[in-house]
This record gives sequence, structure tokens and C-alpha cells, in this order.
Amino acid sequence: QVQLVESGGGSVQAGGSLRLSCATSGLTYTSGCMAWFRQAPGKEREGVASITTSGGSTYYTDSVKGRFTISQDKASNTLYLQMNSLRPEDSAMYYCAATRRWMTRCTVVSVINTWGQGTQVTVSS
Repeated sequence: QVQLVESGGGSVQAGGSLRLSCATSGLTYTSGCMAWFRQAPGKEREGVASITTSGGSTYYTDSVKGRFTISQDKASNTLYLQMNSLRPEDSAMYYCAATRRWMTRCTVVSVINTWGQGTQVTVSS
């Protein structure tokens, strides 16, 4: 059974940085995809970034390009999201997600098999 556990959220001022971590267990797919999503109050959950588990091909939504970096450490089974130059509009609950389906990007809710419980990010102006 796949489990995803996020950590690293918190409160930061605009312009600051945070690094989110997602500890994975039971993840055995070599051709799947992992992603970070976020959901602000009253808004739909949106895919922020994704990475293929096999080759590390990445995708970013336009609003975070150049500021966020998704990466994976296969030795420790951990997914990361480095977030720099944070803005108040980045405030949301951030979720780690995974799918066993092969795809170059997996930032659509409908393709996700497994979700973490979320970690809160709050950016103040």
C-alpha cells in the first residue's frame, strides 16, 4: 500500500523560501509520475509541478516556473518541492500525489491514485 507523508510547510514572509518533503512508502512503480498540488480555501485543487519517477522529466505550471523546483531522491524515497521567492498567492494546503500511470506530466486531479494528507503553507505580505 502506497503512503505519502508531507512535511516542511509553515509560515514565511513574501520573498522567502520553504522546502516541502514527501516521504513515500510502498511506491514500487518505475514508470509512474509524482506531483505537488495545492488548494487554497474556496478554490479548486491545482497541480503545481510533477516529475516522472523513471527519468526525472519535470513539468511546472506557469505561475511557479523559475521559482519552484521539484526533485526526487530515490535512495531515501523522498519527493521535494523547493519554493523560492514565495508570494502571498502561493498560500495554500500543499499535497503530495502519485500515479502509477506513465505520463510526462501528472498535474491533473483525475489521474492521481494516491494523495498525502497535506501540509499548510502561508505567505504573508
